[in-house]
Amino acid sequence: MKKIRVLHISTAHPAHDPRMVFKQCQTLAETYDVFCALPHADPSITPAIRFIWLPYYQRVLWRLLITCPFVLLRCLWLRPQLVHVYVPEFIPFAYVFKLIGAKVIYEVQENLHKKIHLKEVNKGYFLEKAFRWFDQLARRHFYFIFTEHGYLSTYTQLAKGHVIIYNYPLLSFLKPFQTPYNPNREEPSLFYIGLLSFDRAIDTLVASFAKLKITHPQFIVHLFGRCTFTANKLEKLTGYDFVRTHLCFYGYTDQRIAFPYAASATAGVALLKPVGDYPESYTTKLFEYMALGLPVVTSDFPLYRDIIDRHKCGFCVSPYDPIQVADALAYLIRNPDEARSMGQRGRKAVEERYNWTSEAKKLVRFYEQVLHAN
Repeated sequence: MKKIRVLHISTAHPAHDPRMVFKQCQTLAETYDVFCALPHADPSITPAIRFIWLPYYQRVLWRLLITCPFVLLRCLWLRPQLVHVYVPEFIPFAYVFKLIGAKVIYEVQENLHKKIHLKEVNKGYFLEKAFRWFDQLARRHFYFIFTEHGYLSTYTQLAKGHVIIYNYPLLSFLKPFQTPYNPNREEPSLFYIGLLSFDRAIDTLVASFAKLKITHPQFIVHLFGRCTFTANKLEKLTGYDFVRTHLCFYGYTDQRIAFPYAASATAGVALLKPVGDYPESYTTKLFEYMALGLPVVTSDFPLYRDIIDRHKCGFCVSPYDPIQVADALAYLIRNPDEARSMGQRGRKAVEERYNWTSEAKKLVRFYEQVLHAN
């Protein structure tokens, strides 16, 4: 029996995006004929997904003027029955697919209504007006997937159905990297994966590492993620000169390359400031660290504290207080047995509750509902 053809489109996600590629597309490939169009797509990832290579531009304007029309011309002939869109700039182009009979799902992975003015690039009056117009268009005509329940406080008037699908870890993907907790006691290491920015407290982290060095002079921090700041801004941070040799910046890295560095880490760090939609959104790396068996040092948001306190798997600290951060890290270094117990409790919580299995079922059910809706 011929499978229903579905098309996933992003003009901005990386070729190895964990949620889009490894979780959603691979889950759906068991039932559907899945095409995935994204920048620098890598067909070698899995033969179950048919990848479509797109050019990448950092500026939304160029994505809107070049990449989006390219996608339309490249993919219109596929005649997909469902189009799954991950970026707001493609919303007007997705409407073309709707006009020829496709159902369209728009996935909201960040609440730009609370965040667009904070961006260092891709912001400005006209871009913000365009986003709000595109967003309203989607609300009237498309189905929605939200990655956080907090977004529903903004998206209150939707013409069609929606579902919340959390970005919980895919355990089968993480299994090769799950090793017994074994921190390096001679040279403690810390693990960070995700975007690096001032909103994500890079200034507080650097200051906390400077304080940590006073009591623990031998440590290393592995930082995987794209930097949104210049080297000049980094060098001006308080304490940076004191700890620069302890910080290893790798840039954006495929998780399959980054996660092995967690094997000897003392803790995973996930620190965000209360700006934009962060206080109402789970940071994915919180659950990834837990799944890897690492104790977590994260922000003291009520949403995060509920997880950390319930499962006793780390510390919640102020993202503005380097002393609190340094004290939490120092405690974990000095108390490896307690840190190990925290990591074990965190891993158990992910295995029992915060994993992709439940979300995959919701995704499949929602696709069925959308495809069979009038």
